[in-house]
Amino acid sequence: MQRFLGISDENILLGKPTIKGTRIAVELLLELFAIGWTEPMILESYPSLSQENMKAVFQFLKESIQKDLHFVLQKST
Repeated sequence: MQRFLGISDENILLGKPTIKGTRIAVELLLELFAIGWTEPMILESYPSLSQENMKAVFQFLKESIQKDLHFVLQKST
């Protein structure tokens, strides 16, 4: 099973989960996917990321939901 290649450090992006070795937030990557970006588009725009990082983001999300570690989202207006 793939492990999340990330960290959460209160001194980086207010403790949001990020890809290890970067200041790229998991939240940003999920938002890009949500608005229609593809994996190749993300990898081209963020060359420090790898396909392994992309897979790890979704593994992290799955594990967070399974462990009930999800965050409350505000309703859009």
